[in-house]
Order: sequence, then C-alpha cells, then structure tokens
Amino acid sequence: MSFVSTSTVSFFNRSLAQMAELRGAIERTRTQIATGQRLERGSDDPAAAAQLRSLARRDALAAMERENAARLGEDLAAASTEVEAVTALLQRARELAVQAASTPTGADGRRAIAFELQQLNEELFSRANGTTLTGEPLFAGQSSDPAFVRDGSGNVSYAGTPESGAVPVAPGTAIERGLPGSEVFEFVSGGMPTSAFAVLGGLVAALNGGSPDPAGAALAALEGIDAALDTTSRAQTILGTRMAWVEQVQEQQADRGVTLAERRSRVGDTEIAEAIARLQQSLTALEASQAAFARVSSLSLFNALR
Repeated sequence: MSFVSTSTVSFFNRSLAQMAELRGAIERTRTQIATGQRLERGSDDPAAAAQLRSLARRDALAAMERENAARLGEDLAAASTEVEAVTALLQRARELAVQAASTPTGADGRRAIAFELQQLNEELFSRANGTTLTGEPLFAGQSSDPAFVRDGSGNVSYAGTPESGAVPVAPGTAIERGLPGSEVFEFVSGGMPTSAFAVLGGLVAALNGGSPDPAGAALAALEGIDAALDTTSRAQTILGTRMAWVEQVQEQQADRGVTLAERRSRVGDTEIAEAIARLQQSLTALEASQAAFARVSSLSLFNALR
C-alpha cells in the first residue's frame, strides 16, 4: 500500500494557499474596478489613506468656502441693488429741492413737493432696512435687528453695529459681507453729522410751513443731498469692488476644486486599464495553478492507489 508523501502534502498546501491568495487578489481587483476606488480599507495603503483623509478635510473646508462666497456674492448684490435704488431716489429728491428753491414755485407747489419728498423718505427708510434672501438685514452690520429705527417724533437713527464682519472664502482670505448703514446713509454736511433721513425730513417740514424761507431751506438742503449722493456713490464703489473680488475668488475656488479632485484621483482612484491588466494576469495565474494542481492531484491519487 502506498502513501501520499510529505512533499506532496506540502505541495497541496502551498497550492491551495496560492490559489486562495489569487482568488482574494481577483476579488479585490474586481471591487476596485467596480467602485473605482483603489483602497477598500486604510490598512491597504496607510500613507495613501492618510493623504485621502487630509484631502477630504480640505474638500469639506473648500465646500464651506464655496458656500460662503456664493452667499456673500448674493448679499453684496442685494446691497448694491438697494444702494443703486437709493441713489436714484436721492437724485429725484435733488430735482425736487431745486424746484422748491425756485422763486416762482408757490405754496401749493411746495406742499406737493413736500408730499413727494415724504414718500421718498419713507422709501429711503424701507430700503435702508432691506434684507438678504434669507431675511437678514443688509445694512445692520453684525446685528440681526433692523438697521434703522424711528422714534415717536419720527427721527431716524442707526441701530446696527459699526462693523459688518468678514466672511472666510479662501485660505487666508476673508471679505467684508457688506457695509454698515452708518457708512451708507449717514455723513457730514456743513461740518455737522447728519443723515439722508434728517436732510429730507427737514426739507419736508420746511416746505410744509416750518420755515419762514422755504426756498432758502430748499437751497440749503441741496448741500446735504449732494453729500448723501457722494456717500452712496462711495458705497456703491466699495460694494462693486467686493463683488468683483468675490467673483475672482470663486474662479480660484473652481481651480482649486479641480486640483483637489485630481490629487484625490491620483491617490485613491483605480487606474482601470492597469487594474484590468492585473485582473487578467491573476485569472491566468489562477487558471494555471488550478490546472497544475489538478494534474499533480490525479498523479498522486494514482500512485496512492497502486
């Protein structure tokens, strides 16, 4: 009676282990091809896994920065729209003040002008308290309350903060989210601090009989209106500059996004052509191993039965 030799048993064990390893490699490669991901777990390549975690953190931060920039662009555009409307409103108020300063304009004409100026002042107050798409005040700085309030006597005052706050939009870059209302609607005229509301309100009162010389009051109001126009023009320039800055940042964000995606692909994505070639090699090797194992197994069984 013959027995299977120790060397044959060792061959069987090695062959079985080799085939099991090949099957495992084949399954891993198939998974890589199916998912497009080179790593199933961090232990497959600890260095690459660490890079992917770092890239994931940077990608999450980049997503937040993109969202910040998009929202900031919307807020600045909304503020710019309001300031543009305020500028048009003040230009109309200036036209009315020039008419009121004209000697031929009688009392009835000045009262009609005063009525329109009062409507403009109400619109001015409404626009000064304009809000973003999400309902946040545009000109209140970092406050969530209305930018301007009116007391019982009708006097308007700024209720926001002196700073608007900056929004991070890129590594090391933050852009002011807008302008506080004090820098848009308040200014110095005739050496005294005042506001567009006070200038228009004072002119309305003068034209409604509050001044013995309404024409002179209208002429004097032109200085305040011009100062208000200078202030809104400066605000519009600042807002436009920041909007252009945001657009530039967004272009840079897009470029960085492409770079991050390329790095992530190089580190973690499966190279499909290489993986397919490797899969074919593994399948060929497994087929050869199985054939060799089958031949040796048959011969050993024949010898054992002799």
